[in-house]
Amino acid sequence: MGGGNWSDDAYKHIASSYKSKSIDDIFVNNKKGIVGKDMSPKDIKFRECRDSVDHPNAFGVMVMLDETGSMGAIPEILVRDKLGTLMESLIKHGINDAQILFGAIGDHYSDNSPLQVGQFESGTDELNKWLSSIYLEGNGGGQNRESYSLAWLFAARHTSMDCFERRGTKGLLFSIGDESNHPVLEADRLKDLMGYAQAEDITDSAILLEAQRMFHVFHIHVTHGYRGKDNSVTDYWKKALGERLIMCDDHNQIAELIASTVAVIHGIDLDTFTKTFDPKTAIDVKNALAKVTKYITTKDSGVINL
Repeated sequence: MGGGNWSDDAYKHIASSYKSKSIDDIFVNNKKGIVGKDMSPKDIKFRECRDSVDHPNAFGVMVMLDETGSMGAIPEILVRDKLGTLMESLIKHGINDAQILFGAIGDHYSDNSPLQVGQFESGTDELNKWLSSIYLEGNGGGQNRESYSLAWLFAARHTSMDCFERRGTKGLLFSIGDESNHPVLEADRLKDLMGYAQAEDITDSAILLEAQRMFHVFHIHVTHGYRGKDNSVTDYWKKALGERLIMCDDHNQIAELIASTVAVIHGIDLDTFTKTFDPKTAIDVKNALAKVTKYITTKDSGVINL
């Protein structure tokens, strides 16, 4: 996947059409009350990020959104207003070959659809299609924990990317939410959710290590709700990811945070990149990514030149 090109005009037309639509009119699977078959992870072997004529140096970016009740506004903000910000800011700075996979996570104990995955795409219609195909189930377990490690599992075992396989360049994986992880993905649930014939329990730390082989793994921790201010949650993420934890005080800035992280990984100066943002957003993004910049410049960080 990943053919096609981004068009500012095409996105403006789509965004304009959304102004009069309800959230259930935009997210087409909400009215059905079930995840679409093409977003279900069951029996998927791989989602592929491939080089093409349009994108000869494709690299994969996974954006995995928390679709539980406390976080459901973020997919809506992205599809209505900020998908253009994400793509346009990258392209303006010469990052033309990003292929983005939009997906969602929930709680594998309480949700019917705790993992949803689109395709790696670059075109306007395709990106909009997969983003608006997310089913906002809106549950969650109420335990200050969700199943972000399902995103790591999928990244580690069900993606195939030319950037990594041909050029030794890692992709980027962002999970976004306000809670910590369940410590274990149980074998029986994985069989049911993923269609595995056989499976074993796997811990969050083990599957994170697997994902980090192919991806720079980040988590954007949203602090605007009461869960986001829980010290036990932030302590979990600091221990798991260190400088790759991105603290976000304003969930309207998610697109800018993702784009800026991609840019910094590509060696673009953060001050230069954020000049196109409004002054408050630019300051907030630079503050949030101060430790990410340290991660990238640390000799033993494992960062691969792009």
